Amino acid sequence: MGANRLGQFALPAAVVAVVFMMIVPLPTVIIDLLIACNITGALLVLLVSMFVKRPLDFAVFPALLLIATLFRLALNVSVTRRVLLDGFAGKVVESFGHFVIGGSLVVGLVIFLILIIIQFVVITNGAGRVAEVGARFTLDAMPGKQMAIDADLNSGHINEEEARRRRAEVTAEADFYGAMDGGSKFVKGDAVAAIVITVVNLVGGLLVGILQKHLSIGDAIHTYSLLTVGDGLVSQIPALMLSVATGLIVTRATASSDMGTDVFQQLSAQHRALRFGGIGVLALCVIPGIPKLPFLLVGGTVVLLSTRLAAQEEERIKNELPAIEAATSSPDSAESLIDEMRVDPIELEVAYDVVDLVDPSGGGDLLNRVKALRRKLALEIGLVLPPVRTRDDLDLPLSTYRIRLHGVEVARGSAPPGCVLAIGDGLDGLPGKFTQEPVFGLLAKWVGAELQHQAELSGATVVDRASVVTTHLSEVVRENASQLLGREDVRQLSEAMRRRNPVVVEDLTPALLTLGEIQRVLQSLLDERVPIRDLVRIFEALSQQARTGPDHERLVEAARATVGPSICATYAVNDGLSVLTLDPMLEQRLVESVRPGDQGSNLHMDTQALQSMIAETTRLVRGAEQGGGIPVLVCASQIRPALRRLLRGELPRLPVLSYSELRGPLEIRTLGVVNLVHEAIA
Repeated sequence: MGANRLGQFALPAAVVAVVFMMIVPLPTVIIDLLIACNITGALLVLLVSMFVKRPLDFAVFPALLLIATLFRLALNVSVTRRVLLDGFAGKVVESFGHFVIGGSLVVGLVIFLILIIIQFVVITNGAGRVAEVGARFTLDAMPGKQMAIDADLNSGHINEEEARRRRAEVTAEADFYGAMDGGSKFVKGDAVAAIVITVVNLVGGLLVGILQKHLSIGDAIHTYSLLTVGDGLVSQIPALMLSVATGLIVTRATASSDMGTDVFQQLSAQHRALRFGGIGVLALCVIPGIPKLPFLLVGGTVVLLSTRLAAQEEERIKNELPAIEAATSSPDSAESLIDEMRVDPIELEVAYDVVDLVDPSGGGDLLNRVKALRRKLALEIGLVLPPVRTRDDLDLPLSTYRIRLHGVEVARGSAPPGCVLAIGDGLDGLPGKFTQEPVFGLLAKWVGAELQHQAELSGATVVDRASVVTTHLSEVVRENASQLLGREDVRQLSEAMRRRNPVVVEDLTPALLTLGEIQRVLQSLLDERVPIRDLVRIFEALSQQARTGPDHERLVEAARATVGPSICATYAVNDGLSVLTLDPMLEQRLVESVRPGDQGSNLHMDTQALQSMIAETTRLVRGAEQGGGIPVLVCASQIRPALRRLLRGELPRLPVLSYSELRGPLEIRTLGVVNLVHEAIA
């Protein structure tokens, strides 16, 4: 039977046996064996508490303390029954009652009371107080520890698995100290019970001996009282060891090594204190009447030990000095500069009065929202967003936050404390500060949180501060997703897909395309807000197109054609797609004007004609948007990249699709045709 199975059945069986011990009389041989088990178990618990590196390594201790206390009390009941019935409770109790205390009732009572005082007054009270304070401080420190874990997770210093482990450890630590606060009460109650049991046994033993056994008072004391004191000593010695173990567990302040190692290392590090202490002990020898030999031996040993430890410390410093000098002599070393040069892919900086948004203890949930945003973006567009490093910046104006990409500020907004953002037209009657909604530029106003209901009644859309920041961050990430997709990210995506679809990856890279070329294609897709979740089909399309040549634009168009249905679904409204098309003559002229360039294909046409086409497209798009539609421009795949590049400056949000992408069960609704007069294209 394995250790787990043994523990699963042995401990419950032992608890049941303890209950039977209180009811069923036990033979003296069994009692001797159980007393030996009691002392051995207490000794093992004491030693384990000294060798563990941290209290949580012995997290079962509070429950074990309760079981050990119950076992010891049941053993007291069994011994008392045998003493009162037979005047004999086994060899162990008899030896403690006669040999250990020399057969003297007074000596036994004095030793017993001393043990009770040591356990109850000194160790148990101190351990209980330490456990109570430790439980209180641990609970008070939980919000700060949780915030530190969330900050490390969002900054990328730890992963999700490590964050879960640390959170579980913080919770376990709070539970442990709370349990120890209650467990220390068991030890205190056990000490009180020992006094009561001993007094009752003394009185009961005398009554049984004199009234029932018709013994003389001296014989009754010799028989019953000595056995009672022996029983008390047998039970209090393991109880004292458990009390000491309780104190050791709750007073541990380090987790680097076991207690013995910590004590030796920390005492040996103070060799000067040892030297002066040894000299002080040697000085006692000059006092008349003081025996010289004990103090000479102890003091000389301490001085000799301090001298040896000082020599070892000097040798260690001598060996470590070159490494310390090398590390500190050059603050501008390459390693230091590289650490300082590290630029986080994405950062969120907040003014000091906006820190409440990221403080969980104050109700701030921005960090949790950012984590949820990472998951949302991964599921929507296929980009695993790098950890967002969140920190405060005293140089920022009050109520301000800003977003950096690769160390460069790309967006800034405000989030005044105690306010909500009301978006709508009927805001004149509300007190507050006018502003623009950071994503779509809508008219908005920051109003007090107490006016939220009034703003909603006026027809405004009310958004809390954390939602404003999260939405702004989401839009910045979507607009700059291509910049956040690094070569390492592409490698991780490829490796993840290799485990599920190894043939697809091996067929594409490195045989046909390098990771750098795949990265460029995926960046181009993200640049036009095309999701890259369906990497399997994207890679298959790239494999097929790459066999004809590594032309970048053709690779992108092949990937877009493959995921065309998902692109159309992004802009569809009510199962319909609102499209703008090009006049056939204009489209043919554009096809003939496409010329390759260093940054991709371009349209080489008359400037006036291009400007007229841009103006006509802008007019149609504005009209469609005012009607509540989401227009897309559709053209031939040969001119799509060049046309998108041309329109980006004037219409950055206009999607440009090719005819090959119009697939799927969608209704095509034509909003208009981009048409130019003949003179404009002549």
